[in-house]
Amino acid sequence: MKRLLVTGGAGFIGSNFIRLMLGKYPDYKITNLDKLTYCGNLENLKDVENNKNYSFVKGDIADGALAAKLVKDCDVVINFAAESHVDRSINDPSEFLRTNIFGTYTLLEAAKKAGTKLFVQISTDEVYGSIEKGAFKEDDPLKPNSPYSSTKAGADLLARSYFVTFKMPIIITRSSNNFGPYQYPEKVIPLFITNLMAGKKVPLYGDGMNVRDWLYVVDNCEGIDTVMHRGRPGEVYNIGGGTEITNLELTRTLLDITGKDKSHIEYVKDRLGHDRRYALDISKAEKLGWRPRHNFKDAIRLTAEWYKNNEAWWNKLVAA
Repeated sequence: MKRLLVTGGAGFIGSNFIRLMLGKYPDYKITNLDKLTYCGNLENLKDVENNKNYSFVKGDIADGALAAKLVKDCDVVINFAAESHVDRSINDPSEFLRTNIFGTYTLLEAAKKAGTKLFVQISTDEVYGSIEKGAFKEDDPLKPNSPYSSTKAGADLLARSYFVTFKMPIIITRSSNNFGPYQYPEKVIPLFITNLMAGKKVPLYGDGMNVRDWLYVVDNCEGIDTVMHRGRPGEVYNIGGGTEITNLELTRTLLDITGKDKSHIEYVKDRLGHDRRYALDISKAEKLGWRPRHNFKDAIRLTAEWYKNNEAWWNKLVAA
């Protein structure tokens, strides 16, 4: 498995994954296919763009001819490419359907015809819906509650069908909320950090008591790496951080880190269909030898420090 096609590799998680793989496996060759939509940014990979084992192709995963051309030259496809912001999916689900479902279908078809050795579909805990107590296991029913999570669930089921029907080697990973460097500042942690750095208020949905499990992006990438090399085709693996906190607790943590007080919180109308709580059982991935390495409090401070030191990176995105 030395030739990888990483789709959506100029995005947040994909770029962190490429950087990890190039550093850990110096003999691997990685092709990054990315459409460079608003959240795809080649500056995320500026430090590896001249690596002899890395190449970039601008393109759409829904382009069948391009997908076929790139897939035939790779051993493994890791599909990060997706529209992922829930608020945008509520405003207009159409692009989510096109990329997350039709785009995944196009890649699966290309991989099927090429006889790809492994197809890794990157998914989310949001496909399970909300859970009041306990934690979701991989075989729990999917009950997505937003257009975004519905399209990701559709892609998961489509990938599973290719394993069952066509005997394609497919693995699905579902991670909890990621955070870390290079995350586009529309997501809650970078949005709140950059707002607070700029002296602005932070918009907190509803009563702020929605619970999320936070996972440092490097831990997720290491989990995907583990599953890719040790996982079993046809299986789903949850990758979670083990840090459940309310959005209000998260906000207070970020206020403390940035030296701001609660007057910077602006409570806003709750998101439509807002899931109350996510939680993942990660015991299956742990059996492969993976566990999150980063403590949340340390990782969130590292993240805030990164945005502080890379203001030029996010200022351009906020101003766009």
